[in-house]
Amino acid sequence: MASHPPSHCCTVGFQHEGEPTGTSFQLGKWEAYLATPDPVKAHPRTAILYVPDVLGVWANSKLIADHFAAKGYLCLIIDVLNGDPLKLNSFMGLDLTDWLNYGSDGKNPHTPEHVDPIMLAAIEYLKTQKGVEKIGAVGYCFGARYVARHFRSGISVGYFAHPSFVQEEELAAISGPLSIAASDIDDIFTAERRHRSEEILRELGQPWEIKLYGGVEHGFAARGDMSKKTERLAKERSFEQAVAWFDDWLL
Repeated sequence: MASHPPSHCCTVGFQHEGEPTGTSFQLGKWEAYLATPDPVKAHPRTAILYVPDVLGVWANSKLIADHFAAKGYLCLIIDVLNGDPLKLNSFMGLDLTDWLNYGSDGKNPHTPEHVDPIMLAAIEYLKTQKGVEKIGAVGYCFGARYVARHFRSGISVGYFAHPSFVQEEELAAISGPLSIAASDIDDIFTAERRHRSEEILRELGQPWEIKLYGGVEHGFAARGDMSKKTERLAKERSFEQAVAWFDDWLL
């Protein structure tokens, strides 16, 4: 495994300030959010598919999508959790393995067999409804696995932030450039798993990078404490990392 499974740290964090400015809508039977750039700044025929962590489509993910739009990228968030996200700081008493395998009600699994069709629907929407020809994808925590899995489905360029649950064979199957933002305090994407990921990416021959952010924990790129300078700067710079990567390899 290129990163360990999700754990309690995947729900811990802070809600960020700000009002989302995009549009919430139903994409088929799934909740979605679309952040649209100013036409003057928009990068034509390109988009970012945002694959969220276990908190799903919520305030922080919407604000990050808006930031991508401000940089010229149409950005779509899709509810890969099928209406069953976890709540911020709600891990106590939850069996995460059961939630992943069966969902909160026992009938809504969050496994590849159930998440992959949602990813395919999102990619199809961008291509057929929005005229997108090149798709970049960002995967935060849980979402990283599905970015890796869907290079085969039309993702051209990828970015992970503190990935979880990515299998070695999934990472080894990517077919385009990949950037990873990692924290040095992480029980999921550990130093061992990070170094193994480097070995896999080196063997692939695709453009890649891994940037390590010191003094921050798993979740820093999406749920960090903005009152702490180290966490705020790590979040901001990891976002800039993603934008620079897409500017270099997607446009």
